Amino acid sequence: MAARFLEVAGVQGWYGESHVLHGVDFHVDEGEVVTLLGRNGAGRTSTLRAIMGLIGARTGSIKVRGTETVGLPTHRIARLGLGYCPEERGIFSSLSTEENLMLPPALGAGGMSVEQIYAMFPNLKERAQSQGTRLSGGEQQMLAVARILRTGARLLLLDEISEGLAPVIVQKLGEVVKSLRGQGYTIVMVEQNFRFAAPLADRFLVMEHGQVIQQFSQAELPARMERLHEYLGV
Repeated sequence: MAARFLEVAGVQGWYGESHVLHGVDFHVDEGEVVTLLGRNGAGRTSTLRAIMGLIGARTGSIKVRGTETVGLPTHRIARLGLGYCPEERGIFSSLSTEENLMLPPALGAGGMSVEQIYAMFPNLKERAQSQGTRLSGGEQQMLAVARILRTGARLLLLDEISEGLAPVIVQKLGEVVKSLRGQGYTIVMVEQNFRFAAPLADRFLVMEHGQVIQQFSQAELPARMERLHEYLGV
């Protein structure tokens, strides 16, 4: 049986007075790819932010490899081996591609070298000296993913990495996720693009109103498609 990398139990979350998570429960095993599905506002991004300690307030339990993280500051959580790629990407626009790659701190052993990043993302090698403002949306997304791979993080939280990108870039990002899974990374993805997410995940969690209401495996996906249409409108 695979070891548990992440265990989320009874998590409530708030932004100020707004109560957005209502008892989130799920786990992610070492080396597993899990996708959070749901309509906009279902609580998927807030769940990732709660895991990283970036939400206004949270209660419940969030264990990373058995260590309780509720109450820990974000930098301490990251040092347990978590890398977060937010939907807004957060590229430093005044810095070059390579300068962006040189910024992240080492959170643990095994972070990818710049050369390994360039082998995985040839587009970034071609644009190594280009300012962030001159990168296309797809190149910015590749850079955002690449940057967390530099840190040595082993649990990757990826928020809508395919959103608004050309099909050729989406295909490349899918290949990257498969490659990372093959290298033993553990990945939690939030995705609106079901066609992108469907072949990549070992398990799917459906969220609604700040809770996980359904979960099923890749093998169960064909039998669940009709219900997914209802939940997601896909």
